[in-house]
Amino acid sequence: MHWPVAITSRWSSLWQPKPLGYLGERAAERFLKRKGYKIVARGLRLRGGELDLVAIDGRTIVFVEVKTRRTNHFGHPAEAVSARKQWYLTRAALFYLKRHGLLEYESRFDVVAIVWPNRAKRPTIQHFPRAFEATGIEGMYS
Repeated sequence: MHWPVAITSRWSSLWQPKPLGYLGERAAERFLKRKGYKIVARGLRLRGGELDLVAIDGRTIVFVEVKTRRTNHFGHPAEAVSARKQWYLTRAALFYLKRHGLLEYESRFDVVAIVWPNRAKRPTIQHFPRAFEATGIEGMYS
């Protein structure tokens, strides 16, 4: 019996492995929860950009950028958070804070760098709190 293409493509997509970035974000989330962070949002696409994780650490709102690689061959994953990426993250974070009425709260940017080699059961995870300061925010508060 041959199944219609629409059905077989739908089922086959369920069995495909998850993308590395998705797996890395879930690993970062578990890692941060073990450290006492409360995850309040994940995978947000906002007008200003994309936020991988939004967490609470004590009384601080933490915007977490997760970078996952199979190897360090092309550099450490954290090195991929360029000045341009920081600008987009800052913009997205400010949009998030404004949307939720949280501008008066302390916030920061963390980076979680993950190296997850093929066939490895567990990745190597490094957490960089306060990885960078907000950039390019002049005139964005209005």
